Amino acid sequence: MVSSYSSFANPRSKNSKQLFTRRSFLPEHENNLWKIQAGFVRTFTYLEDGTTVALGLWGPGDIVGKALSKLEPHQMECLTKVEATMLPLEEWPQITEILLAHIQQAEELMVIRSYKKVDTMLIKLLAWLSKKFGSEVEKGRLIDMRLTHEDLAEMLGSTRVTITRILGQFEQEGLIDRLSLHRIVLREEDIWYYEI
Repeated sequence: MVSSYSSFANPRSKNSKQLFTRRSFLPEHENNLWKIQAGFVRTFTYLEDGTTVALGLWGPGDIVGKALSKLEPHQMECLTKVEATMLPLEEWPQITEILLAHIQQAEELMVIRSYKKVDTMLIKLLAWLSKKFGSEVEKGRLIDMRLTHEDLAEMLGSTRVTITRILGQFEQEGLIDRLSLHRIVLREEDIWYYEI
């Protein structure tokens, strides 16, 4: 896939901030990482049958890059407008911290995807997203990542139709409020019974 991005500086220059549009891809470089300054990125791969497998969701302060994965293909898609800085791998002394953050996130997502019921997986994913990326609002925690129902389905190995149905159910039960632009407010105090 071809990346589309615009840069403040020469894209090859070290530590240059670059802007990427929504649904564009961060360029993959074996010896560089990307530090996300603003926006959200999802990393994923494909199975032989074309099924998308979510590898992670990343936001401001997180580090992503092809150098952190052995999977082929390895894609880094911007879920929103993204501002990122290219970091040469050899100049990044905190590589251990980066690797630990990736391992921890992979484990958290693995546990979420291990639940048998899609509604449980989805409420656990929403709770995880609200803790990692959410912001406090009057009625709960706002997940302002512009995740589509298809994005959520791909993360959980489900279908868009199932996710749409379950989100509607959650809304009727008062667990979430759905806002425009695929934003969700999670009412954390009301999801306790999914923790059992």
